[in-house]
Amino acid sequence: MNEEFQHTTDAIHLETAKKQRKPKSKFREYVEAILIAVIVATLIRTSVVEAYRIPSGSMEDTLLVGDFLFVNKFIYGARLPFIDKPILPAIRDPQPGDILVFKYPEDLKRNFIKRCIAVEGQTVEIRNKVVYVDGQPLEEPYTKFLYPHQTHGVPRDNFGPVTIPKGQLFMMGDNRDNSQDSRYWGLLDRDLVKGEAFMVYWSFNYDVPLWDIGHKIRWDRIGHLIQ
Repeated sequence: MNEEFQHTTDAIHLETAKKQRKPKSKFREYVEAILIAVIVATLIRTSVVEAYRIPSGSMEDTLLVGDFLFVNKFIYGARLPFIDKPILPAIRDPQPGDILVFKYPEDLKRNFIKRCIAVEGQTVEIRNKVVYVDGQPLEEPYTKFLYPHQTHGVPRDNFGPVTIPKGQLFMMGDNRDNSQDSRYWGLLDRDLVKGEAFMVYWSFNYDVPLWDIGHKIRWDRIGHLIQ
């Protein structure tokens, strides 16, 4: 009798619990799904990969105005939202030749993209438009010059020598006669680096009218790996 009473009591408790557990509304499910998606997207954007657009010609012809890029943000140390410094160890430090996205030292709200020319401990000098690192001229097939002849007294053509201190980088645009870079605003603090540009995922030619879509989209640049 007691056993039968116990089974009946358990059944009543179970039925009561089922009634108390109200199913989630569709609206609540949608809200929760959206919040989770936003959180995941934010973490990916701030810590893994972020998209950028090229607005100027300072990196021509490596990067063109209208190129849209993916930037690897964890290679130099992953970050979380609202935290300026990396919170995870870097896979490696920036190296000469890397194309970096970074906070512009003179306006931290703006992002710049340039090529790393030298890192801490190296000495940089520019003589007659030729870049020397540790006394050796760099082979730079990627560079572009608007003015082939040097202009005396202009830092874009003659600079240094400067030895890069710890935690600093020397940055230059590939379009050497049309780039505001370390020759003008100084060295870049390593902590301002946001990531390395690695692929063009889309590209528009803004000089071509919209109706000519076949030529406006630079099809040959989609999926182009940046070097």
